[in-house]
Amino acid sequence: MTRDSAALGNAPAGSTHPGRPLGGAPASLPRRILLQGRYETVTMLRNGEQLILAIVLPLLAMVGLTVTPLLDGFGASRINVAVPGILALCAMSTAFTGQGISTGFDRRYGVLRFLSTTPLGRTGLIAGKVLAVLAVLALQVLVVTAVALPLGWTPDPQGWAPALGLLVLGAAAFTALGLLVAGTVRPEATLAITNLLWILLGALGGIVIPAERLPAALQAVVHFLPSGALGAGMREAFLAGTVNPASVLILLLWTAIAGGAATRWFKWN
Repeated sequence: MTRDSAALGNAPAGSTHPGRPLGGAPASLPRRILLQGRYETVTMLRNGEQLILAIVLPLLAMVGLTVTPLLDGFGASRINVAVPGILALCAMSTAFTGQGISTGFDRRYGVLRFLSTTPLGRTGLIAGKVLAVLAVLALQVLVVTAVALPLGWTPDPQGWAPALGLLVLGAAAFTALGLLVAGTVRPEATLAITNLLWILLGALGGIVIPAERLPAALQAVVHFLPSGALGAGMREAFLAGTVNPASVLILLLWTAIAGGAATRWFKWN
């Protein structure tokens, strides 16, 4: 398994490679992070399974929600209610499932241990993964928007700023959760756990289907899940053009708690 030599700072001495200045000095940390983020992004986009999970399945779910009555009564049209939840689902797919699985197997094959000892360092590695998540998420937003607008999606223009902020915050929370799972259990278990949680949270976590349409036993719980908070916040942003303070607070708490736990218990090998 190979890694971008520029990100690692391992280009030959005297090389004019962009990741390493002439004379053999390692590239600066920001440049190493940028190169690592580019590598992680390309790797994610070349992975067929992750691409299906990140783009194809959310698009299929969006089309399905527009032709079924599940979202009737929540907005002026089904597509207006569906798209915010689909964008939230994209963030969960990339940040939680995608990063969780890739990090878990990188850990199994010793890639994480190797990278943590290079000039990239642990901080650079994590920052590169965050950049990759944000890059893929930006692509997802563009693709979903390009498909949704012809279907009649009419988002509140004032909702774009809070919605994009919520997506970034949601990506941070789910990345922290993904790294927590990937860094504490075996890769095979990571694969099973992240895929199972993706299905459960996607169907019953309030991210795509509003909590009011879920079974009564779940309605009081999903608001406190990162999926429910992100889904509710995205719908309020695009339907009403406002910020949901409760969603922001819950996502911040999940980011802090999961991030702290991942920092404390993450195993690099």
